[in-house]
Amino acid sequence: MGSSIDFKDLWSKQTVSPPDINELLVKLKQFKNKGIRKLILTSILLVATIGFVAFIWYIFQPQLITTKIGITLTILAMLVFMFFYSKLAVSYKAIDGQQSNTEYLQNLIAIQVKQKFLQSRVLSLYFILLGTGICLYLYEYALKMPLYIAIATYFVTLSWFALNWFYLRPKQVKKERDKINDLISKFEVLTKQFED
Repeated sequence: MGSSIDFKDLWSKQTVSPPDINELLVKLKQFKNKGIRKLILTSILLVATIGFVAFIWYIFQPQLITTKIGITLTILAMLVFMFFYSKLAVSYKAIDGQQSNTEYLQNLIAIQVKQKFLQSRVLSLYFILLGTGICLYLYEYALKMPLYIAIATYFVTLSWFALNWFYLRPKQVKKERDKINDLISKFEVLTKQFED
């Protein structure tokens, strides 16, 4: 086989067509609208869940301090997450249709930085507080169950947390990072094109 193809050389010679600005602005608007909708929906669900947890506390009147601490940690986890998550709203709202490419790029990078912080530190704190809170909450009721049912209850609960932490969370984080990284790279290309 005498001929060999130099793929690196071919790749370096290809011309990259700049992204269409109108198509990019449509994608940016969709990204912004989806982000705001997700913020609103998440906030509504968290507030409803906090209300439900408080209602359970009121109705069932737990006796053990561990149950009360568990409920408090669960509510605290949701409040902390909601506090930091709502800060993304400011960055989403900063994107409007009258900005320069550099301003779009700066706003997207600001969202990216906030997302990374949220997806790493805040989400870790959320899972620790929520997991601890739920395990403490279950303790009072697990004492009243036969041992095998109590073990099964904790096993199912901890398995659900493990599934979320090790499978669902990384998939969601990757999906969100890919979307914003794609937009940032396209605006970087566009910004460099206008600078040249």
